[in-house]
Amino acid sequence: MLKPVFSLFLSLILLVGCADQAVQAPHAPVPTELRIATWNMEHLAERDGMGCRPRRQADYAALRGYADRLGADVIALQEVESRAAAERVFLPERYTVIMSKRPDSGRGGGCYGKKGLAIRKQDVGFAIRKGVPFTRNPDVSDLGLGNPDLRWGVDITLGTPKPIRLLALHLKSGCNSGHAPSDRDCDVLFAQLPVVERWIDARISEGVGFAILGDWNRRLASRKDAFWSEIDRPEQPEADLVLADAGQRASCKSRYHEFIDHIVLDPKAVRRMVPAPSRNSPMGCRKTSIPRTIAPPPSCSEGAEPMQGNFEGSAEEKLAQVQALMCASPAPTTDLFIITTADRNILP
Repeated sequence: MLKPVFSLFLSLILLVGCADQAVQAPHAPVPTELRIATWNMEHLAERDGMGCRPRRQADYAALRGYADRLGADVIALQEVESRAAAERVFLPERYTVIMSKRPDSGRGGGCYGKKGLAIRKQDVGFAIRKGVPFTRNPDVSDLGLGNPDLRWGVDITLGTPKPIRLLALHLKSGCNSGHAPSDRDCDVLFAQLPVVERWIDARISEGVGFAILGDWNRRLASRKDAFWSEIDRPEQPEADLVLADAGQRASCKSRYHEFIDHIVLDPKAVRRMVPAPSRNSPMGCRKTSIPRTIAPPPSCSEGAEPMQGNFEGSAEEKLAQVQALMCASPAPTTDLFIITTADRNILP
């Protein structure tokens, strides 16, 4: 079922430590608060004036400003031509950028509705602030379905004693609300669905908490959405997923009322949440779709035990259950891991 868990801001408590194969800047202090976001950068190219969204130096500078104001430590990226393109926004002295290893098909082609412009490679990746320990896992190349133009997933593990796995993805466009593979433009997206399910099942078998974040090209929060109904299995407590933006409406463009960019969490991640401080969008509605966060619980009794099972009842009752989980979170020796979502409107 859909759980209307606050807004696009979520927070998790994690202990921050070192993984055996973690990558991090030498001697850099491990941050006490980790903020994670997903950002579709809309045809971010390496060079000025290139791609379906040609930009100038001033545009890249504006994007760097947006990134600074977002304040994220780990950002899942979509529609980025290359590491060099990402590093024009996420400077290499501050971030480690990793991108999908998918080879460039070299096919190119025109940009829809933009005469004279040529599409560049679109890839998925992460920008990870220096000092944040992580391990890179093999790319989820099966999302490509053997098609060199379909994007792979990028998979990392944050290097903590209780690790959390992050999968950045960008699924096929054209089927944001179809009900079956036979619906128009839905065959490819529904062919990618089993790949996502296998990744989820593997994480559940490992017993590791996870988040899947990126451009799903799908209105997962829609009532009885066929894609969400397949990946969310409320009858299995360990597979009862939480959709971060459930209950929220997109409001930046009047023609779009639902998000297609999402963060999906498993129950282990949900049980490690704490309240995020209230925060307004640093860019305004035109730039991003981040509504207010949940208010902190009014009080937390000592000795509260973590809740188990599903979130049931009305929106208010589910909210109370999540707040109880926040009260049960261990403190103060743990560190914050704040999950946010920035949609593709975060553009100059």
